[in-house]
Amino acid sequence: MSIPESFYSNLAKRKNSLKVYNPYRDSYKLENLKRYFDAMFALAGPRVMLVGEAPGYKGCRLTGIPFSSGKLFEEVEHPFLQSLGPQLTLDQDSLVAENTASVVWRYLIDQPIVPLFWNSFPFHPHPSRIQKKNRAPSAAEIKEGAFYLNELVEVFQPDIVAGLGRAGTSCAQAVLSEKDICYIRHPSYGGKRDFVTGMNQILNI
Repeated sequence: MSIPESFYSNLAKRKNSLKVYNPYRDSYKLENLKRYFDAMFALAGPRVMLVGEAPGYKGCRLTGIPFSSGKLFEEVEHPFLQSLGPQLTLDQDSLVAENTASVVWRYLIDQPIVPLFWNSFPFHPHPSRIQKKNRAPSAAEIKEGAFYLNELVEVFQPDIVAGLGRAGTSCAQAVLSEKDICYIRHPSYGGKRDFVTGMNQILNI
């Protein structure tokens, strides 16, 4: 199976507002996402899905790919990133680092499984008129994102779904109430060791 075209067209239609930025209105970021999904669906082995809360202003907002940054493809020598990077369009403004993405992918260098990354709300929520800052998505925004999360789960058919951080986990639980969502500690604010422990548990390392 593959992601239906309606998934992408619905992403692209979502209008920007004073408090939400939609990166997928930029056609090259939507194309980046398509290439990411194509690469993920081509991987063999167990399927793990890691769900965060929402895109950040230094990461997915700029690249279109969840849990990534422009710098990630230069700085982290993961085979998946090295294969995907040349297929992407990244403008000069996107070439910044995002800490969570860097920690997650550096951990994955030594692991046999690459999780599929997504967010409960796929657009960048920010304080009113303040683009370069993040905020938590509202209940209504998480409800809006449920369509995309449910559709991805239906197509990808993950063996394991895990939430990153309390917020990401609770968002995933709210949308995927029938599934057992594993909790993974967010690596920021001193959580790196617990993040590694949690990831090792779900990957059975």
